[in-house]
Amino acid sequence: MNLTQLSIFLENKPGRLQNALKVLADNNINILTLTIAEVSDFGVARLIVNDPEKAVKELRSSNFICSKTDVLAIELEDVPGSLLKALETFSKNSLNIEYMYAFTEKRGDRAVMIFKFEDIEQAKKALLKEGYNVVKRIDLAGE
Repeated sequence: MNLTQLSIFLENKPGRLQNALKVLADNNINILTLTIAEVSDFGVARLIVNDPEKAVKELRSSNFICSKTDVLAIELEDVPGSLLKALETFSKNSLNIEYMYAFTEKRGDRAVMIFKFEDIEQAKKALLKEGYNVVKRIDLAGE
């Protein structure tokens, strides 16, 4: 199972992120990890949450532009060179990364990275073949 990531498009103005996060908090939606990218007049907050369907519904009903995207969470050894090794695996398998970011918590002694691939199913198949552990949402949410 892939992870569902939310992308919330926010005007680059004070309070907009706060307003979006209030919608999530008011609806008991927990943010598992988050990253923000800025492009001149707007930002894109990318989040993994415990209930993506409810989050999208509530954000849209509060007039936020929000979309869902499949991403992969991959466990990596938490030692120098692990990310490089993963990137070499991606290159060897012709996997194009659109973007990536780190998950905020480790899983035991392993780091977790979130990747958006051009072809997520091809990436998942290649990574599993190479011995990588693709983390499921239920594992990250602690359900």
